[in-house]
Amino acid sequence: MKIKEFQDLMRELYYHQDSKRGLNKTFYWLIEEVGELSSALKAKDLDKKNIGEEIADIVAWICSLANLLDVDIQSAILQKYPKKCPKCMKNPCECGTE
Repeated sequence: MKIKEFQDLMRELYYHQDSKRGLNKTFYWLIEEVGELSSALKAKDLDKKNIGEEIADIVAWICSLANLLDVDIQSAILQKYPKKCPKCMKNPCECGTE
């Protein structure tokens, strides 16, 4: 499934609820999911199934936000990351670590 297809699926499934909830509350749900991922990553024994589910939830909530804002995520990604680092314009990146 392409990013655009997944974003369209999230619109089909959840846009009516997301639009009623509004932008701020939808953003708060995303932040809650990021917190759940953080907790999963801090666990002594990493549960990769749970971590995968949390990452999937985060992507879904990002799609919900993008749908509310009328942002095409796939186009935005391709524009920002044209198969090279947007800072040094190299692939692989040669910016170094921070």
